[in-house]
Amino acid sequence: MNGFPIYQRHDQAFNSQYANIEQACAAQPRVLVGAPGTIIEHKRGDAVYYARQFMNAEGKRQQESLGGPKGEPAAEEYVTAVRLQIDEAKDLIGRIRELAKLNFQVADNKTYSTMAVLYNHGLFQAGAVLVGSHAYAVLLNSLGIKALAYETEDIDIARARQLALRGIPSGGLLDILKETGIDFVPVPGFNRADPSTSFKQAGRTRFHVDLLVPSKDNTFPIVAVPELSAHASGLPYLAYLLAQSHMGTLISRHGAVPVRVPEPARFAIHKILVSRLRTNMLVKSQKDIQQACVLLAMLGEHRSGEIELACAELPRSARPMIRRALPEVSRALEAHADAFAELEEGLKG
Repeated sequence: MNGFPIYQRHDQAFNSQYANIEQACAAQPRVLVGAPGTIIEHKRGDAVYYARQFMNAEGKRQQESLGGPKGEPAAEEYVTAVRLQIDEAKDLIGRIRELAKLNFQVADNKTYSTMAVLYNHGLFQAGAVLVGSHAYAVLLNSLGIKALAYETEDIDIARARQLALRGIPSGGLLDILKETGIDFVPVPGFNRADPSTSFKQAGRTRFHVDLLVPSKDNTFPIVAVPELSAHASGLPYLAYLLAQSHMGTLISRHGAVPVRVPEPARFAIHKILVSRLRTNMLVKSQKDIQQACVLLAMLGEHRSGEIELACAELPRSARPMIRRALPEVSRALEAHADAFAELEEGLKG
């Protein structure tokens, strides 16, 4: 075997710690947005009302009303439940800090808060999928491996079909995103008449959320997403990626949140496809190949058969693009011959 391994496995004990966090996280019907914080009391006239005081994604103090008045049974029951949720979140954060020291992938606070509001509104439960580099980080953790991480300020959310959602605010996705405490604004389209398919934090920052849907062909159309009062960018072969997904866990120093992510083999193969679709974006294309190969290496060595199965359902029109990328993939997988052999075999069908 030549070359150097492109990933390492975490010790089984640490993977068990992560699995315990996943289990605790999945039991949350709703997650706290921002740091857990504490419960405080406000006096209004002769009555006392409750609020949760916490640090938001940008490190600013924020308050969330918990109702009242103090002593009213329903209010006391709700505050007791929130206090328990705060204690559980603080316990999770303590365990996450330990995993962060061991090179598990930990998201930044703004990404966590964004995922939290999307989860609280039921997007991931309804079928929306986190894709891109943040999904890659979730997959690395769930597979129990560590590899070079890529810092990104992009959040990519995709959906294959209309989401069955309830209680969406009148402003749709933009209003949901603003629940983070971050001042999101629509990003103008490339052409002035085009609707926005992306939302960014106002000011001199690149932090943004892109909405994606499958394209019916090799074009990149703008498609209405009526259930979110928004529009999305169409992406070729995205339907292949979204056809199989599962719930995973995104961890951060503010807590943990369940998110839906693609199956790792499809994610890897789609990353290779995306690297061929990008034009004049060499750095991003190289990142796509590297992420794909890390996952392929692990799957080829420890979950034999998954790469070949994912290749079997790859659209025939996509196969020539994958084959053109094989020399670059082969170099990246120099130390992982089993994975490359399974990929080559899968593409013969």
